Amino acid sequence: MKLIIVESPTKAKTIFKFIKGDYQIESSYGHIRDLPKSKLGIDVVHNFEPQYIIPMKAKKVVNGLKKAAAASEGVVLASDEDREGEAIAWHLIQALGLKDEKIERIVFHEITKSAIEEALKNPRKINVNLVDAQQGRRILDRLVGYKLSPFLWEKIARGLSAGRVQSAAVRLIVEREEEIKKFKPEEYWTLSIIFQKETGETFEASLHKINEKSVEKFDLKDESSVNTILNDLKQTLFQITNIERKETRKNPSPPFTTSTLQQSASKRLGFSAKKTMLMAQRLYEKGLITYMRTDSVNLSKESLIAAKDWLGKELGPEYAVQAPRTFTTKSRLAQEAHEAIRPTDIRKLPVTKNIKEPGEKKLYELIWTRFVASQMPQALFDATQIDIRSGNYLFRANGNILKFDGFLKIWGQKFEEKELPSLIQNETLSAKEFKPEQHFTEPLPRYNEASLIKALEEYGIGRPSTYAPIISVIQDRHYVEKQNGKFFPTEMGILVNKVLTENFPEIVDIGFTAKMEGELDEIAEGKKDWHEIIKTFYEPFAKNLETKYKDVSKEKLMISEKTDVQCDKCGKPMVVKFSRFGKFLACSGFPECRNTKQIKEEPKKIGMHCPKCSEGEIVERKVSRGRVRGKIFWGCLRYPKCDYASWTNPLNLPVEKLTEDKVEEGAGDNSQENQE
Repeated sequence: MKLIIVESPTKAKTIFKFIKGDYQIESSYGHIRDLPKSKLGIDVVHNFEPQYIIPMKAKKVVNGLKKAAAASEGVVLASDEDREGEAIAWHLIQALGLKDEKIERIVFHEITKSAIEEALKNPRKINVNLVDAQQGRRILDRLVGYKLSPFLWEKIARGLSAGRVQSAAVRLIVEREEEIKKFKPEEYWTLSIIFQKETGETFEASLHKINEKSVEKFDLKDESSVNTILNDLKQTLFQITNIERKETRKNPSPPFTTSTLQQSASKRLGFSAKKTMLMAQRLYEKGLITYMRTDSVNLSKESLIAAKDWLGKELGPEYAVQAPRTFTTKSRLAQEAHEAIRPTDIRKLPVTKNIKEPGEKKLYELIWTRFVASQMPQALFDATQIDIRSGNYLFRANGNILKFDGFLKIWGQKFEEKELPSLIQNETLSAKEFKPEQHFTEPLPRYNEASLIKALEEYGIGRPSTYAPIISVIQDRHYVEKQNGKFFPTEMGILVNKVLTENFPEIVDIGFTAKMEGELDEIAEGKKDWHEIIKTFYEPFAKNLETKYKDVSKEKLMISEKTDVQCDKCGKPMVVKFSRFGKFLACSGFPECRNTKQIKEEPKKIGMHCPKCSEGEIVERKVSRGRVRGKIFWGCLRYPKCDYASWTNPLNLPVEKLTEDKVEEGAGDNSQENQE
């Protein structure tokens, strides 16, 4: 009997259903070797060779796998098909001391009977290039994290950390905040008219051209420029000069990639990236969806045929495209995976009893409907464009009516239908109401999870498997905090970003981060050696780091703010200093006196009475201690008499949810990437 080793017990259980009796199936519970936590673990003198260890928590698993492997006819390594999975398989070979003739490596994109059987028929060797790419990323991030973090400890505060990818993400959020603070609104106006037919029917049209020149956003800068036009238009009649009618089409979106799944789950379900990936991992391991870490939009021929058959039978032939719809991956960085995220069997509808957890059920429905919609016809609209003229002024009205819903029958998407009355060429209209409106430009919005993931993907920061860990780690380390779904940089995040930007610009440079991802791709393709990539980066980085230790003084970075608060231990004035969690008061007599105090912040009232006691007011506060120290929550001002508290601003909660503690759910990630 052969031994199959996978990463998780759930995956093992699903595979066992298809091949029970023929194989013994065991789980490695993720990585069984890693770099040591207590030291750098990389020999920077001898070609950056990593010094892997088996962590204590994995030793029992490794011993069990060694015994099982020794008693088997052969070992089949069935970890995931990406770089991380390839590295897990390679580490298993090293840790278990497996011989080449006894090893088979199989990969599959979905955990189904046919996919498993096909993979077992076609084993391959370990792809060393993928392993090297994973090692290269791991070593690069370890060097940055373990070399740069102590610099921050010495110059700012203990407990801080820096990372190649996380620092670039923090920079995006800090720079967006700076843009918002610098932003100055600009005034502009628009003008529309409610037109009336002789029959009394009305519709609205907007000013489109003046003297045959299209009206741009800032052409009407102030009220006086609008009043000039209004004076010209009063007491005049308007005539329809052009009517255009045409059919417009709306195409469905491609099936999900990791990035687009995280974005849609954030917008439609309110899921964090961590929760999305946890739910998707479970669905994959239960055999319900294909592999969830991918940047490909390809679909297998079998899935396309199954979709067409199901649509024709269940919704009618008009809802099934004649030829399968295929999509092209737009991302210049797309690599590794072979297929988009889709249900393994379209016949397993979202109401399936196989999914008990509500979050999993919602995410499966999202994946299922997106895939099905991608294979449905376009939505058709009847569009009408009406031009109305008076002298040098041309107004335009647009109508839009749904003619055939197509993919919109499955994929709920907002669109506006606007029906115009029956109109004919040269018809005369009167102006029932003039509608001048004043507007002001607004700054770019702060990032939320969906828009940050989109930015990370566009800039080439990280990979599909790293987006959730990136967003998690920058919050856990208190560089950013989420308020009402938006990311705000903390004072510490702003300071750390400033120090890194001024002293280690390549670390937080977006272009550098993307370049490194490209080079890791070349390692995966066998075009470059990881040792050379690391050497090219590390030598100038180490030299610069040595210089900065000497040149950068903590005093210049950390300007202490004097206060009129006296130390209650020695009587000296206290000053404001930084810790990883923010500002605190410290005695100016340090190190002789080590007294510190928290800075009491005035709770911010939100204008709402407590939904629990009805007496106190709800205020915004920060957690003062523990693992989530510094995180914002909302609580009753009467605490401890009233213990109402919520992670979500109560102003944003429906009435029936007001008394529930909305602690955000999160998910772990057993990836080694991005952990430094």
